[in-house]
Amino acid sequence: MGTPGISPIWYRRQGIRQFVKFGIVGSTGLLVNLIIFTVLQRKTPFSPWLDFSIAFLTGALSNYYFNRRWTFRSEADARREGAQFLSVSVVALLIGDVIFWIGERAFVHRHQHTLWLLATGSGILWNFFANKYWTFRSR
Repeated sequence: MGTPGISPIWYRRQGIRQFVKFGIVGSTGLLVNLIIFTVLQRKTPFSPWLDFSIAFLTGALSNYYFNRRWTFRSEADARREGAQFLSVSVVALLIGDVIFWIGERAFVHRHQHTLWLLATGSGILWNFFANKYWTFRSR
């Protein structure tokens, strides 16, 4: 990796560093999302689509907090950023919902966790770029 105390060249680039941090935060949000989805699937009479939506938004709340504090180190108005982050997340949710809905019909309720993974992963690039250049852009 190089000399101790010196970060690799790819990590010195702010956009790449932010994308790596965004991925780490996203992984924790993904875990929150998966746990909530699994619990809802097992403990509620909700449809898989509703379980996915609730779990997705719960993970998004977790992601907002850590991306604001750690990834983008934002000190801007939290309410405005929160509303923007939620807007970006809702678009990602709609993308995921469409994929989940199509997959659910194609697989006839089999492979719910595979559908969850495809639907959740579908919004990653949208989420990063929309949040980097809109929600958390430097003012």
